[in-house]
Amino acid sequence: MPSNPREKSNELNKSKIHPKNRHRDSYDFDALSATSPELKEYVKVNEHGTKSIHFFDPNAVKALNKALIMHFYDISYWDIPKDYLCPPIPGRADYIHYVAELMYDSIPTVKYRKIPRGSDIQVLDVGIGANCVYPIVGQHEYGWSFIGSEIDTGAIQAARKIIKNNAGLSRNVSLRIQANPKNIFKGVLKKEDRIDVTLCNPPFFSSAEEVQKANRRKNSNLKKQASKAKLNFGGTHTELWCEGGEDAFVGQMIQESKAFAQSCFWFTTLISKESHLNKALKALRRTNVHQVEIINMAQGNKTSRVLAWTFLNTDQQKHWIKTRW
Repeated sequence: MPSNPREKSNELNKSKIHPKNRHRDSYDFDALSATSPELKEYVKVNEHGTKSIHFFDPNAVKALNKALIMHFYDISYWDIPKDYLCPPIPGRADYIHYVAELMYDSIPTVKYRKIPRGSDIQVLDVGIGANCVYPIVGQHEYGWSFIGSEIDTGAIQAARKIIKNNAGLSRNVSLRIQANPKNIFKGVLKKEDRIDVTLCNPPFFSSAEEVQKANRRKNSNLKKQASKAKLNFGGTHTELWCEGGEDAFVGQMIQESKAFAQSCFWFTTLISKESHLNKALKALRRTNVHQVEIINMAQGNKTSRVLAWTFLNTDQQKHWIKTRW
């Protein structure tokens, strides 16, 4: 692995949102409410005289997410059970677009570069969750097919209902239960699978107490008393925390990826903290991967990054691109 992997920055504009992201502009609450009328009751004129919602209210956040998904991604049905993670759609869309750009940059000859599109492109969403957001965005924007893995049967049931009730998803998304919660790829990927890229939003926290502390800080920033704070973004145990937190989860992912080195082109995951990134890079050096990419992303005041790695050497990459993309 190169000692100084190339780092890609997304500082393309003041908003730092990918130029293809449909959520670069301010929310048009009138248009969103016309698409999903249940959003209307949560839209109020704020102290600045503009329309908005109370972002510490989980019901308002869910209604906004539903409206965004229906309005921008041609989804006719979307719902998640109470207490399940309701992720910010713009950030999830950024991940998809930057992964598409990563694949584009992988093509060695500039003349023939294009973003791989269509249902032949296979994506593994590690921990698809109840919301099914990555397949929704990826299928709509690029036509990709998805395998969604999950250890939570309740999340699988909710995701299955979303998929079943949207024709584009039902043709291009399949679900697989991870029977062993200690594994990530083992037990999910099959010998014959060929995965062009994996996605993962790992559990960031190491305990329920750490989740609550983070949420109190978040709600404090939203000018809500910390003593009255509740999880405005929702999230179950399996979605938010695991033993060892993000460090342990990503470390396990890197370790397991070796067994599937020839079955997958790009392994990727979100990394929430720079300190976690440094530990992951050390693990990758020990694993002897061929190439590593770091993609910086930012949504408002929140910064994160995508860590990507591949075991395929240059000739293997060229063969993969020629035969699959």
